[in-house]
Amino acid sequence: MTLRAIANQKGGVGKTTTAVTLAGLMLEQGRRQLLVDLDPHASLTSYLGQDPEQVTGGAYALFRQAAEGQAAGPGEHVIGIQAAGFDLLPASPALATVERRFGSYPGMGRVMARALAELACDYDDIWIDCPPTLGVLMVNALAACEHLIIPVQTEFLALKGLERMFASLALVERSRETSIPRLVLPTLFDRRTRASVDALQALRLRYRDYLWEEPVPIDTRFRYASEQGRPLSQIQSNTRGVAAYRNLAAHLLGYETQSVLAS
Repeated sequence: MTLRAIANQKGGVGKTTTAVTLAGLMLEQGRRQLLVDLDPHASLTSYLGQDPEQVTGGAYALFRQAAEGQAAGPGEHVIGIQAAGFDLLPASPALATVERRFGSYPGMGRVMARALAELACDYDDIWIDCPPTLGVLMVNALAACEHLIIPVQTEFLALKGLERMFASLALVERSRETSIPRLVLPTLFDRRTRASVDALQALRLRYRDYLWEEPVPIDTRFRYASEQGRPLSQIQSNTRGVAAYRNLAAHLLGYETQSVLAS
C-alpha cells in the first residue's frame, strides 16, 4: 500500500482533481483505491456525489473517537463510490471544529496515521486530499503519508503558496525526524498566456529538484467529470489533461517499484 497526501497552502490549485484523476488511473491498473477527504470544505466528498451535510461519521468521527479514547474502527466510516469504482472516507463541515475541540489532546497529530494503518491491507493506494491551511488536519496527512504531491497553479500567487508549503514541511519533518519525498505538480497551465509560461519557468528555476516537468493543462472537461462524480479518464480517456495525469501515474508506479526494490 502506498499512502500519498495531496496538499498546498492555497486553494484552487487542483488538489481534488489530482486526487480523483490519479486514483481513477490507478484503478485502471487493477489497484484498489481509497480517497480520504480531510478538507472541511469537502470538495472531494461533493465531487464523488455525497452530501457533506449528511455525513454522520467520516473523517471527523476518527478524531472524535480518538479524543474520547475509543477504538477508531476506520473501516466503518468508509463508503463505496459505485459510479467511480473506489472507496471514500468522506468529510463533513464538522472537520472545521477539530482544531478547536481536539487540537490540544495528546496524540491528535497521528490519528490518521494510526487509522489508515488499519486499512493498509485493503488498498493498494490511499490518497489524502488536504485542506489549504496548516493545522491539525494537514499535520495528520503529512505525518501519515509516504509521499507528497503538491499541485501548484502556474500563476504568481500560487508560487507564494508553494513557499509557505515548503516552510510548513520543514516544521513537520523536524517532528517526524524524517524527510517527506515530494513532487511539485504544475497545474492549470495555459501556454497561450505569458503569466503561465513565466510561472512555469520560475518553478523550474526554484524547485528543479522536486518538479514534475509535464504541466497539467487547463482542461474544462475536468469540470464536466466532477458533475458526473467520476474521474475524467472514465468518461473521455484521450483528453490532454488525462494524458498529463496518465504520465504522472506511470511515474508514480515506477517510483513505487524502485522503492520496493531498494528496501
